[in-house]
Amino acid sequence: MHLPAISGYIQDHAPMSSIETIEIWLNGERTTTTCGQTLAALLTRLELDLKRIAVEVNQELVPRARYAEYVLQPGDRVEIVTLVGGGELSEPQDQPLVLGKFRFRSRLILGSGKYPSFEIMQQCHEASGCEIVTVAVRRERLLDKHGRNILDFIDPQRYTILPNTAGCYTAEDAIRHARLGREILQGYGNRGADWVKLEVLGDPKTLLPDPIATLQATERLVAEGFQVLVYTTDDPVLARRLQQAGATSVMPAGSPIGSGQGILNPNNIRIILEYLKADDPNYPVIVDAGVGTASDVTVAMELGCDGVLLNTGVAQAKDPVRMAWAMRWAWQAGRHAYLAGRIPKKLYASASSPLEGLIEPVGQKPPNAR
Repeated sequence: MHLPAISGYIQDHAPMSSIETIEIWLNGERTTTTCGQTLAALLTRLELDLKRIAVEVNQELVPRARYAEYVLQPGDRVEIVTLVGGGELSEPQDQPLVLGKFRFRSRLILGSGKYPSFEIMQQCHEASGCEIVTVAVRRERLLDKHGRNILDFIDPQRYTILPNTAGCYTAEDAIRHARLGREILQGYGNRGADWVKLEVLGDPKTLLPDPIATLQATERLVAEGFQVLVYTTDDPVLARRLQQAGATSVMPAGSPIGSGQGILNPNNIRIILEYLKADDPNYPVIVDAGVGTASDVTVAMELGCDGVLLNTGVAQAKDPVRMAWAMRWAWQAGRHAYLAGRIPKKLYASASSPLEGLIEPVGQKPPNAR
């Protein structure tokens, strides 16, 4: 179990206004510490008994013998844990979401468009618990009216950025956008440089994908070394063709982009899951588009999907940050329900209380009694 929050202790006991500092995450809280400080020095300042703790940095265990040699880096996620009294229930464990060469704890992917402000977008990303943020490749406006850039509000140390080809209507345009996105993220130093969320649209009214151009673009981008997460319709045959073309993940639409209609055809999603997971049970299928509220996310996860990508459902909600929290809990509830296994549906009632020992009704016999 994690120790109580201790980042405030550092800031209260060691004001560092006159020396260079870096920002790290300490037991889930953002805090600052001295540039060049070792893990051993941090633990000493916290006055912790080293015999009673274990330490992870970026989800990797750091042995005690290495505390003095590990120098903290900007964005490091430090977890200090100890033992506590037993008896408390812990959350059931789950496998990480694996997308190509990446592994994630959160199964929710959030977009970055349509938010009332960059600040609200940033708060929503944090509230959702997402680890992947998708951004569109567009002509650079350089700065907004306040002199700010969207990438200033997406921490590259915390989030894996997923560039998308939204707005492209031909395979050629989508491929161009993917290459440009890779170039940007390589310069930005983000690990998402070699992957792309592929969208090749066929109709500006419905924003449904062009199946032929989508397949062509997938084949070419895979040949160029991209990890392709491909947006498609809920057509099981096309989904299987895209998987065979080398797509890292097939992402069927629950309903048209931004429509908020949820999953209109769950049976097709079930068939897609059956087809794509037949030879590889861990192949990731992610619902993309159409999510309007938290229950839509839960339904997708209960069907057995591996994740949900959404944007408008949070960005355009009356209270975007609260909706981001709802989406966070929704995917977890749906995932646990799927893994737990729901009871079968029946036409008639099935009593949950035992029927033996019923008290005989006054003045009448129970139904079906002779």
